[in-house]
Amino acid sequence: MRIILLGPPGAGKGTQAARIVEKYEIPHISTGDIFRQNIKDGTELGTKAKEYMDQGKLVPDELTVGLVSDRLAKDDCKNGFMLDGFPRNVTQAVHLDEFLRGEGIKLDSVINIEVDKDKLVNRIIGRRICKDCGATFHVEFNPPKVEGVCDLCGGELMQRADDTEATVSKRIQVYLDQTTPLIDYYSTQKIIKDIDGDQDIDKVFEDISSALDNVK
Repeated sequence: MRIILLGPPGAGKGTQAARIVEKYEIPHISTGDIFRQNIKDGTELGTKAKEYMDQGKLVPDELTVGLVSDRLAKDDCKNGFMLDGFPRNVTQAVHLDEFLRGEGIKLDSVINIEVDKDKLVNRIIGRRICKDCGATFHVEFNPPKVEGVCDLCGGELMQRADDTEATVSKRIQVYLDQTTPLIDYYSTQKIIKDIDGDQDIDKVFEDISSALDNVK
């Protein structure tokens, strides 16, 4: 199963991503993780990416595609993968398609989790993240068993410094502006599946599973 997971900040993407990779036994691949690992390993691509990141600049599409392609070529991706945070624009999507064609494989599905913008702001403001393991909770929709304590590792839960209403609204709008052309791109390929993210967490995952299980 080869999947791209799309969804604006606050759509519950992190929660659903964990469930998807567990059910389908595929690696969860995010550009953030790839950048950090390559920088840590001191690879040529990682060194180049760090130069841009240290200057507060976006890593160019060509370099990002190179890093992702290198990751997808590893053995653990032979039976599938889930891309999260990539592609971010149509240019990256075109390069990804070219790489996959060269490998003789194709995407099975693009899962697009949709939630109304106003509801997203409220969701993010209530989000809490574990300082130790990064697990995500929500004070209303997915509260921990013990307030302020991670269910998984017992670490302290915190609110991100940038999870304020003004900052969150801007982040969501940037995502929507960038992603709308991407959604149109995959719609023409007839592989995108829109999922109503304004439902119970279990129901969202049920809808995602149904969409993936019915991929031909």
